[in-house]
Amino acid sequence: MKTRSVSKNESSTSSVSKPSIPSLKWSAITVFFIISWALCRWLDTIKNQWYVFDPEALHQVAKSALASSNDTAGAIQHIVSNLVETYPSSRIRLNTDINEWMFNNHGGAMGAMYIIHASITEYLIIYGTPLGTEGHSGKHTADDYFYILEGEEWAFEPGQLKMTKYSPGEVHHLPRGTVRQYKMHEGCFALEYARGWIPPMLPFGFADTFTSTLDFFTLYRTVRITLREMIRNLMIGKI
Repeated sequence: MKTRSVSKNESSTSSVSKPSIPSLKWSAITVFFIISWALCRWLDTIKNQWYVFDPEALHQVAKSALASSNDTAGAIQHIVSNLVETYPSSRIRLNTDINEWMFNNHGGAMGAMYIIHASITEYLIIYGTPLGTEGHSGKHTADDYFYILEGEEWAFEPGQLKMTKYSPGEVHHLPRGTVRQYKMHEGCFALEYARGWIPPMLPFGFADTFTSTLDFFTLYRTVRITLREMIRNLMIGKI
């Protein structure tokens, strides 16, 4: 019986193992995350060009509203009217329906909000409650500015043995990535402005629906109105 001899080339070829499918899969996932991380870092360096609102200008609008109004309802109307006059609809879309309020539970706190503007890099809302509330600020991907219109907001950070009080006309700035406990003492309303990456902030405002309130109708309204305003702004090139 004859046996076939195996050539050196055939032997060396068979000894080289091919990359397994799982290893190729994990390599592709790693490359994807590296590219995504690099893209996010680059976008973070240029996001300032998409901002329309200015924190100091909004502070002046809030103080002007307080000076010209006798109550919070009048202050809100003054703010919306001023924004509509200042920012053309070709540059930014604003929601002028001041009756479009909804509950919002987040970080253990509860209040109501009216969304004036929502886009990928900015949001502007009226938020508050006449009853008082307190909770966790959340750790966010945007700077947050809280312009007090009525009542007081109290806040503190770990290691701070005395609270900081914010009264009407003052602003509480929460830098991106900062965490604080806050309390809207005995009722408080404010103009709230966030600038940075807004979509990653949204789960913080939705989570309490699944862990405590089970108020899915309010969640639906919040998502619908937020997406509506973001899409309206994207359609005119406002990111």
